Amino acid sequence: MMDDHGQSDRPVVPAKFPNNAERSAAEGMEGRGLAKGNPSQQNAPRTLGRDGALSARARVREAAERDKQVRFTALLHHVYNVEHLRAAYHALKRDAAPGIDGERWRPYGEALEENLADLSGRLKRGAYRAKPVKRTYIPKADGRQRPLGIPTLEDKIVQRTTVDVLNAIYETDFLGFSYGFRPGRNPHNALDALYAGLLTRKVNWVLDADIRGFFEAIDHEWLVKFIEHRVADRRVVRLIQKWLNAGVLEDGTRTWSDKGTPQGGSISPLLANVYLHYAFDLWVRRWRKTQAHGDMIVVRYADDFIVGFQYREEAERFLTELRERLAKFGLELHPEKTRLLEFGPFAAEHRRRADEGKPETFDFLGFTHICGKKRNGRFTVVRQTIRKRLQAKLSEVKAELRRRLHGPIPEVGAWLRAVIIGHLKYYGVPMNRPALFTFCSQVGWLWYRALRRRSQTARLTWERMRRLIQRWLPPPRITHPYPLRRLGVVT
Repeated sequence: MMDDHGQSDRPVVPAKFPNNAERSAAEGMEGRGLAKGNPSQQNAPRTLGRDGALSARARVREAAERDKQVRFTALLHHVYNVEHLRAAYHALKRDAAPGIDGERWRPYGEALEENLADLSGRLKRGAYRAKPVKRTYIPKADGRQRPLGIPTLEDKIVQRTTVDVLNAIYETDFLGFSYGFRPGRNPHNALDALYAGLLTRKVNWVLDADIRGFFEAIDHEWLVKFIEHRVADRRVVRLIQKWLNAGVLEDGTRTWSDKGTPQGGSISPLLANVYLHYAFDLWVRRWRKTQAHGDMIVVRYADDFIVGFQYREEAERFLTELRERLAKFGLELHPEKTRLLEFGPFAAEHRRRADEGKPETFDFLGFTHICGKKRNGRFTVVRQTIRKRLQAKLSEVKAELRRRLHGPIPEVGAWLRAVIIGHLKYYGVPMNRPALFTFCSQVGWLWYRALRRRSQTARLTWERMRRLIQRWLPPPRITHPYPLRRLGVVT
């Protein structure tokens, strides 16, 4: 425990002791109390091994959880520690695309200890310089291009180490309805929470919202202010500013901006969550407590979020005030992707009486959410693979089959099996079997057409093709339990 002056109320320990789990995070290694605002950071071994690194971060997390107002003044030594840098290096993808310097994972590792020692020294004395990210684009399901920034290998290492340290702080602050890019959380956790909220709360109206160009609109000045709420170590703040100000290199031209954080680096998702934590999450929690009279649910995954309301007037008022709130921080709701729709157990009956057709649907994390009914007639939420996502994936499979046209059948069959298994692991939710069947059958048909093109003389019969499908392609199956059942186990 800590008194009002930041001193430990435990007995002073005159000598160093082993790093035992029973020791309090407030105990200093030299028998000294810790300065207020800098807790739990003197209690680590001189040279951190794997256990020391984990326990050091655990002590940071304990201090952050114990005092929500504490500001950490000494964090950089967690970043430049060679053990941390080595762990970050081994956690990177081996075959990831290189940054502007062309450095790849394996060549860098040939002299790993020397390279990490040099990197650590530059971080320690402030000589580390962030390099601009390399701009590239990946296609989206709607046909547009998503811009990505590829940092250099050393920037990836330092960013990952910094994220591990900052996660120890911010994971104690982030709210429960935030799911995107957080340790131990995944899209299906968000989908389960949304499903449970729609079925167990009195939700009649849904706000399906999306922030326009969020990662490109993040204001650097506001972001630094948000970081400084918890991080008082100016060296770590300057490190983050170096990445923000490094710029983007595209077609040989380097550009800078006082807004945005390029998607692709390890630090970007954390910075995005910090930004929305202060700009959106805390405000929504306060609004729900002070303004909402009916039931209200919130699920956010990165910049996509769903808000459910019991009353329409509250939903409309929330939307108006949300626009004002986001504008304060340089953000804007996407006009085409933000909708307020009637959704819930009474939506079908209300729309039938008004002669408005079936209830509207909304998309979230790859699934179209539909008002449906169980066999007993009670309301349920049906989740189906978004049609555009399904078609886009099949187009990718078709293009790759064309590239592998003359590859050995066992090799192509093994690749297709991996594709289907990956698809089923994500989209295999209850009541989505028709979309799963469509995907699996279409993959088999595309493979059949590709094999028939391999020769003009020997025609492949469907009987033989059926045996190949049974041999290599797994059948459609549900891989996830019902959300309420899974949440019951978790809680």
